[in-house]
Amino acid sequence: MNARNRSTDLDLSRWTRRRLRLVGGALGVGLLAGVLGTLLGTALLTDPSVARTKTFALGALCLGLGLLGWSGSVFAGPGIENMHRHLDSGSDWSETDSRRAMARLGGFGAGVMAGVVLAAQVI
Repeated sequence: MNARNRSTDLDLSRWTRRRLRLVGGALGVGLLAGVLGTLLGTALLTDPSVARTKTFALGALCLGLGLLGWSGSVFAGPGIENMHRHLDSGSDWSETDSRRAMARLGGFGAGVMAGVVLAAQVI
């Protein structure tokens, strides 16, 4: 293996770790929120089916908004960055930051949905 391939492997490994930490952290928080939301909803609504359905729907909403926002950032991001630059708005909004935020939101939503499934096994 030559030095160039080794460098590419290290870059890919670093890239993968960063992405896993970004989405995985949000997924973990969402998992906890899904379990707690289902348990709290069951305690307040007294019907586990309704609590599971509502909590799962909120998680799906977060996942959908994250996915839609991420694709919108990819599609319109460069144009919005150029508009801010052209208007000299002083905004530090960037496509990269927007994609990162949307990936976190999507990971959180997926975690909530998984947390509901786990909590449903306990209840």
